[in-house]
Amino acid sequence: MNERAILTGHCLCGAVKFTATGVPHEVGACHCTMCQRWTGGPAIAVKVAGMDFEGEEHLTRFRSSDWAERGFCSTCGSNLFYRIVGTDDYYVTAGVFDDPSGFWLASQIFIDEKPDYYDFANETKMLTGEEVFEAVAKGKMPE
Repeated sequence: MNERAILTGHCLCGAVKFTATGVPHEVGACHCTMCQRWTGGPAIAVKVAGMDFEGEEHLTRFRSSDWAERGFCSTCGSNLFYRIVGTDDYYVTAGVFDDPSGFWLASQIFIDEKPDYYDFANETKMLTGEEVFEAVAKGKMPE
């Protein structure tokens, strides 16, 4: 995997800053209806190996399902991450990194829930919701 050791980022107002480690260049898009409600469109994120936060008192974690939580800044509302509960698996929204140069769209999940009003031009790996849940049932979150 082509990785950068460390990348930094922050929310819109700067109240929450973070350092992410093990950041790959691959970006994934999730088209599930929950992500659409959370972001107003697809969630475009990068899976990272670790996260450290500054300004954590401004970080709100919302438990959006039995297995996941979503983090956002309580001051400006910026969506920051999706995390699998009980793990260190953070999916950080790509737009909050200070330097996302070199990122590329590599995959899309819940493609069966994508609205008809947009399409990405990039050729990527695409999984339906059923395929995602099959992978999770086998203990592996799809990349």
